[in-house]
Amino acid sequence: MSLNPQVREEGGTIVHTGIQPPVLPWPDVSSQGKWSVSSYKFGFGAECLRDGDPDTFWHSDGPQPHYITIEFPRKVAIQKISIFLSYPQDDSYTPTTLAVRAGTGLSDLQDVRVITLEKPEGWITFDVSPEPNEDNDGLNPVYAYVVQVIILANHMSGKDTHVRGLRILAPIEDQAHDDDPFAFESAVYKWYETIR
Repeated sequence: MSLNPQVREEGGTIVHTGIQPPVLPWPDVSSQGKWSVSSYKFGFGAECLRDGDPDTFWHSDGPQPHYITIEFPRKVAIQKISIFLSYPQDDSYTPTTLAVRAGTGLSDLQDVRVITLEKPEGWITFDVSPEPNEDNDGLNPVYAYVVQVIILANHMSGKDTHVRGLRILAPIEDQAHDDDPFAFESAVYKWYETIR
């Protein structure tokens, strides 16, 4: 893992090669939901997805597909998902194909996005919806009570899976004022608009 993280964009997907969660302009709403997983080995449960420790991970322990479910007490707008994977460390346990489902409950989940990853290393951040917004300058958020990340396949046909981190991100709120002569709104600008 690189101590000096690099950031690159690949077809709308942002890849941060560092091990720490990236500072992103989209608000993290992960803590608002109740997290559960399809299966886990003792000591490697859902809590490892959110503990901020790059050395811990969720380790599934059951039949495929494996899934992570986040249930919110109210309908939330979900713009992006940020997931931490490490092919060099996890080898055949590394997910290669992910599906994102969303809905009002567990019984009506619909596929909203499928993403394929080739030997991922670092935090991968991608839009949940593939539908462009009204202004054609980004993608629409998905509004849901439940979001589910399904691991459909692993590298080298691995059975169990490792996920080292996961964050659910909301849309950036428009806080520009009409009298602001420099209302910069791009995601890249928002990364650097505050001192860290």
